[in-house]
Amino acid sequence: MLEKIQQVTGKAVYVSGDDIDTDRIIPARYLKCVTFDDLAEGLFADVRTDSNGNTTDHPLNDPNRADAKIMISDANFGCGSSREHAPQSIYRSGFRAVIAESFAEIFYGNSITLGMPCIEASKEQIEEIAAAVTADAETIVDINVAEKTITVNGKSYAVTIKDSAHDALVNGRWDPLAELLEANDTVDSVASTLAYM
Repeated sequence: MLEKIQQVTGKAVYVSGDDIDTDRIIPARYLKCVTFDDLAEGLFADVRTDSNGNTTDHPLNDPNRADAKIMISDANFGCGSSREHAPQSIYRSGFRAVIAESFAEIFYGNSITLGMPCIEASKEQIEEIAAAVTADAETIVDINVAEKTITVNGKSYAVTIKDSAHDALVNGRWDPLAELLEANDTVDSVASTLAYM
């Protein structure tokens, strides 16, 4: 039985910018992997170090945010190529939700099948939440997936998640392959009634 993703609570990090594409999230050289297990090391690799290999001041390099569970960004997050490695690298870096103004459709779908909610908030809401977490790395962000709200420092925001994604997450139906495997008996039963099987 899949976990019901009804709430995600934890520290957050703001990665600013509109149109952050999948090549920036995970550069192409990391796509040669056989499994997704080690993709965390490539997360935003080209902006976390400079051309000489020195660590930059990218927010993901801040040791105070190393255990953040929620990533915050701006509009059209995850655009560009359809590589599923992008949400995989975010998930395998310990993040369990992404908040942004909007998401590229394929990135959104790939994230939901990991059980990683993509929450859409207004520009003004993003600015307020980002300001709070940037000012204090210990700020806790509470995403109530079931109720479609985010609460930060006692203030709640009504946010958006697509109905199909909301239903899949809160009812533990976010991984179609796992659902299929769990329904093996039903699949066999239906298959036995088919003349061509």
